[in-house]
Amino acid sequence: MRIVKYLFLLFLLSLVALSIFIATQKGEFRVEKSMIINSQKSTAFSYANELKNWEDWYSLAVEDSLLNIKYSNKTVGRGSFCSWEGKEGYGDLKIINLKENDNILQKINFNGNSADVLMVFKDTLGKTKVTLNAKGKMNFTSKIWTLFYDIDHSIGFIFEKSLTNLDKKLDYEINTYNVNINGVVKKLEAFYLAQKFTSKFSNIGKNSRIVFSKITTFCNENNIKVNGKPFVIYHTYDTINKQSKISVCIPITTPIFISQGSEILSDTLKSFEAVKTTLRGDYTHTIKALKKTSEYFKKNNLKLDSKFSHLEVYSIGKNEINSPSKWKTEIYFPLRPKIVYKKPALNTVTTEKTVPKPIQEMVNKKPAVNPVTTEKTVPKPIQEKEIPSEF
Repeated sequence: MRIVKYLFLLFLLSLVALSIFIATQKGEFRVEKSMIINSQKSTAFSYANELKNWEDWYSLAVEDSLLNIKYSNKTVGRGSFCSWEGKEGYGDLKIINLKENDNILQKINFNGNSADVLMVFKDTLGKTKVTLNAKGKMNFTSKIWTLFYDIDHSIGFIFEKSLTNLDKKLDYEINTYNVNINGVVKKLEAFYLAQKFTSKFSNIGKNSRIVFSKITTFCNENNIKVNGKPFVIYHTYDTINKQSKISVCIPITTPIFISQGSEILSDTLKSFEAVKTTLRGDYTHTIKALKKTSEYFKKNNLKLDSKFSHLEVYSIGKNEINSPSKWKTEIYFPLRPKIVYKKPALNTVTTEKTVPKPIQEMVNKKPAVNPVTTEKTVPKPIQEKEIPSEF
């Protein structure tokens, strides 16, 4: 019996010693992995900066079919947040800082472990070197697991698979597109709410998403019914300075009055004739759609109206589907109205031929007697004088 007690006591002492050993082990880790992907830096940054794309390339999300992800209202840029639960555990992710087209800093919690993950983007001759750098702390359970496997190797393997997924996803989703010229159409009148501002080409997508969200919230708070897909009016399109003056618009059923001084304006888009072009694919191919439409104008001797550059309607976008290759953008280019010339009416001159009457008829004809008429003199109307107004 004493032997059993001694063995049990030895087991307890060993367990305590092991616990102390594990607890005193270094709980910090740092892992870094890089890969060159076949996409431009701005494209890769924009794709990674959208949290809704995270589930399509990050290996933990891709490989977990039971993963349930919840997103914050804002899913792009600083402050965007998501949380998840799946067969591998639970966690959350938040973008805490970023530098446009350069890096994204995320805070990740996974099964009680926390880490700061810095994602860095660098140009490499038309491609992009993407680096994932994680620095974090393990909880007690994770420290136990490190007795059996190398955590740096495990996280590194996750990063490698994630970067491979990112490259494949971007290569297909971003580079798959189609541009179709639909021809001349009639764009119908529409009422809308909008915010107008000037933006660099590179920031239009991000700024538009922010304003779309703001106007949609305004509509929900004021019970304003949305009537169609969001659109952007490009009032100017300056290819030299790479900037545009735009109106980010949400269509509504009826016009409303908004008090002066508000950032959000209410306006009406009058109906107009336009050349319609449909782009299926990522928004980065918009420039190809503009070029193809310009060629169509020249080929058909059409003139662009100067009222604005063009209008983009986002029929299928990020809110409907997460795959850029399936997005649909309808672009309208206003046509200059044709001038119709009316030909002046021509007066027809007719020549009558005088036929001489028979002599006998002229002899027998009695002279015409002019009847006497009595004219009644009508007094001239009196000219009214204008009476000066008292006002």
